[in-house]
Amino acid sequence: MRSRAMRWVTAVAVAVSLAACSNSNPLTGGTGGDNNPMTVTVGSANFPESETVANIYATVLRINGFQVTTKFDIGSREAYVPAVKDGSIDVIPDYTGNLLRYLDKNATATSATDVVHALQSALPDQLTIANPAPGEDKDAVVVTRETAQRWHLHSIGDLAAHSAEVKFGAPAEFRERPVGLPGLKKNYGLDIAADNFVPISDGGGPATVQALASGQITAADIFTTSPAIKKNNFVVLADPKDNFPAQNVVPLLNKAASSDKLVKVLNVVSSRLGTDGLLALNDMVSGDQKMEPDKAAQGWVGLVQLDKPIG
Repeated sequence: MRSRAMRWVTAVAVAVSLAACSNSNPLTGGTGGDNNPMTVTVGSANFPESETVANIYATVLRINGFQVTTKFDIGSREAYVPAVKDGSIDVIPDYTGNLLRYLDKNATATSATDVVHALQSALPDQLTIANPAPGEDKDAVVVTRETAQRWHLHSIGDLAAHSAEVKFGAPAEFRERPVGLPGLKKNYGLDIAADNFVPISDGGGPATVQALASGQITAADIFTTSPAIKKNNFVVLADPKDNFPAQNVVPLLNKAASSDKLVKVLNVVSSRLGTDGLLALNDMVSGDQKMEPDKAAQGWVGLVQLDKPIG
């Protein structure tokens, strides 16, 4: 699987071309009130993975006859969910677990199926979703290859026997979040002492990666599609009890702008977008290649054979 991903990365690097330009103002205009179902505005949040997936949506929709405007780098969920509701944008990639918790602060669902069912119930009248992708970008307990081999680690539960020796690095809020240290203790018996928790505020970014790679910490909370996992040969420990909520990529749509054809196209895109694909895309965009998101997106579209209209 890894060798296929490497061939995929190499092929994309040589098989891409420029995408269409985006609108410079992220929240002007919009097509929510447009009666033409073939006119669509695609948005993204303000981080590379969101922009890359949004470019995939835009590219495939154009191939299938839609007139597409793009409004990227909108900001956080607090900015773009209201924009989808009011029709400033028509579709944006989101993540099932975090979107659910944004809409329902008391949500407790964690498995992929339960999260989607709860999300469908939590959506306000103005919003709908297409099918979630199998690919997800979620929290994970990550260790070095050396630690995994030394302690024979495969899942988070395997780490529990070494609780007293584990220095755990994560954002400060991970100490109290139900899916953070309390959840790891409840679900797996991984009991991290207060003195062994190392707060690192970069959300699994470079500081966390450096602390793990250098041995300052033993385990870390890092998102599963971080290019640093592959680059550093880190090991993601399995989470069979779904301590961390599923975070499958899902198209979030303005219901008034939705149509059968729009949902059909987005469903096909979702069906082809796996976690390995997200990893490879992030590696190209945020790794050493520094490829533009639109170029990475167009390469992916060609390689998964979505570069022709869907029948």
